[in-house]
Amino acid sequence: MSTAQPTTLLGLIKAVPGDRTAIVLPEDNVRVTYASLATQVQAVADQLAAAGIGRGQRVGIALPNGLPTIVSFLAASVAGTAAPLNPAYREEEFRFYLEDTDAKVLIVPPDGAEAARAAASGRAKLLTAEMGGGVVTLGGVSGPAKTASAPAIDDTALVLHTSGSTGRPKRVPLSHANLTISAANVAATYALTPEDVSLCVMPLFHVHGLVASTLATLKTGGTVVVPGKFSPLSFWRTVRDTGATWYSAVPTIHQMLLGRVSAGSAKPAGAEKLRFIRSCSASLSPQTMHDLEAAFGAPVLEAYGMTEAAHQMSSNPLPPGTRQPGSVGPGTGVKISIMDAAGKHLKSGERGEVVIQGPNVITGYENNAEANASSFTDGWFRTGDQGVIDERGYLTLVGRLKELINRGGEKISPREIDEVLLTHPKVAEAVCFGMPHPAWGEEVAAVVVLKEAATEAELIAHCKSQMADFKCPKKIHITETIPRTATGKIQRRVVAEAFTKAAS
Repeated sequence: MSTAQPTTLLGLIKAVPGDRTAIVLPEDNVRVTYASLATQVQAVADQLAAAGIGRGQRVGIALPNGLPTIVSFLAASVAGTAAPLNPAYREEEFRFYLEDTDAKVLIVPPDGAEAARAAASGRAKLLTAEMGGGVVTLGGVSGPAKTASAPAIDDTALVLHTSGSTGRPKRVPLSHANLTISAANVAATYALTPEDVSLCVMPLFHVHGLVASTLATLKTGGTVVVPGKFSPLSFWRTVRDTGATWYSAVPTIHQMLLGRVSAGSAKPAGAEKLRFIRSCSASLSPQTMHDLEAAFGAPVLEAYGMTEAAHQMSSNPLPPGTRQPGSVGPGTGVKISIMDAAGKHLKSGERGEVVIQGPNVITGYENNAEANASSFTDGWFRTGDQGVIDERGYLTLVGRLKELINRGGEKISPREIDEVLLTHPKVAEAVCFGMPHPAWGEEVAAVVVLKEAATEAELIAHCKSQMADFKCPKKIHITETIPRTATGKIQRRVVAEAFTKAAS
């Protein structure tokens, strides 16, 4: 269990010597010190208070990655509660999330963001995040000056929605304690120091980018480099110019970087400074892990996180610890167990539902008694993931319980088949799922994106050479792109519905 001491998000920043560099904006050549960041956060929190925001009230944020996003998020956590949203949402989506969180204000860029502005009309007060000379202020604030009162560690700092593929999204309230303990767990896992430079390529409306890339780095007095958006073309130049020592990303981003590497070529300039590469938020195939290490010369550490745990729950360790391909490692300040449907804890080697417990884990969803009743057993949070823990305490995920393919009573892990398909040299991406079958109930199917031309028969033969016939896809769809969430996570059920419908 974590021994990290909780604090508030602003307290976390104020604990670092003020003259250290906190944030770097590479495109603008702007560097912001911890002292400046803390001052800006308090000033914007005061502006939010002047705009009527009080404890617990939600501040919608629809901004691209950058200093305005970080300052707005931290300031909202001081004055009220931050509710960051994907700036690429359509008007209807913005309207749903603004109404669901009961956001009182919505922070947008000075220009553009028409869908967000339209959704806020008559619903939430619009404020603009403006930046000049590396300083963020809010436009549109009216009313007498006010000072935002300091929050308590148990106050809700951040509210996010689950990204599940079925049902209405659930609201996840994360306290200052949840977030700062999780940040400390991440920092301890990777031995982060003030000398570390994190390159943040994940969106800051999601816990991966907020907690792992940003808060864990700020917790240890390091520097966060925040490009406006991820670009494989400029990625290594940014690494080189900023001296980045690590980055964390989803497998999609890792694969995009690998796609620009020629066989046998030298490491990109800047890669020699990387202490490690972290992968999280979607399963990383052993083949991709091997390719990353071969191409960039840094250990690749796969981690396991979810919104309800304020991000990280387990991770493979740094060398000389053992990093195990296909595993997400042991718990990192979080208790992890395997439970059966009846709530019995299983032995090592036995397969069941992954359950977690720790001070970074929520105690319940907001206003959702039904979800809370099914998600918690004896104080353990049920993740919905199926997994197995080995005798060393390393967790291997098999798949989502609801995604397991039931072929005539045989439960098949789609992830296992994904990984076999990804070992084929012509396959870039693969997603396996169950399709309806009149005799078996479900049959195995897959969707692949290719690096170079290959036939369906060739890919099926590859699977048959490596696994039992009942697990092999009977149908493989070859496509150009696979649907993903904004954070790069594959929604297997959405893929299954799209391709099953297309085939019918």
